[in-house]
Amino acid sequence: MNVVAVNGSPRKTWNTATLLDHALAGAREQGAQTELVHLYDHAFTGCVSCFSCKKIGGASYGKCAVTDGITGLLERVAQADALILGSPLYFGVETGEMRSFLERLLFPYVTYTPGYKAIFPRAMPTAFVYTMNVTEQVLENHHQRASIDHTRGVMERVFGSCEVFLCTDTFQFSDYSKYLCTAWDAQAKAKRRKEVFPLDCARAFEMGARLAGKPLA
Repeated sequence: MNVVAVNGSPRKTWNTATLLDHALAGAREQGAQTELVHLYDHAFTGCVSCFSCKKIGGASYGKCAVTDGITGLLERVAQADALILGSPLYFGVETGEMRSFLERLLFPYVTYTPGYKAIFPRAMPTAFVYTMNVTEQVLENHHQRASIDHTRGVMERVFGSCEVFLCTDTFQFSDYSKYLCTAWDAQAKAKRRKEVFPLDCARAFEMGARLAGKPLA
């Protein structure tokens, strides 16, 4: 079992990366080999609309033809047994780096046929970890879940399943006094970081173990 996790946050040691680390630890508990990739370490673009992945009989049919900093990663994901993506929400959607990665990851497997049938060759368990500094109630009230549900839907179409993991009301700064952020209660944020985030990490561990132990179709 090989599990690949992709961090779409520019921060390598904060909320999103920490949750992915715990998810991979859970997968290793099940005997899986794991890899964590930080997207911001790689130079790449989103889809360039060359349509090589759609050309019948073409050398790149069903795979991205662009060669850049994530070409190897896309190949490793194609061979993985499970995939975990992670991103904070920026203006209600994934980071720009993660959006570009999703274009390159998903578009080659989605066909322009009735129902947009996917051609990924097998079912693969996947999950998407979302972090955000708003509460889950605010997430719902501002209809931001629609973008999450849309991404989950495409992941499910391509890979067969996608578990969504939400980590809300996150702790953004080690010292809130240094930043203009009067919308937040710094003490409440620190309290939640101390009391709730460890529970989120435990949930992530359990999710990773669950994905690694999930039989493949």
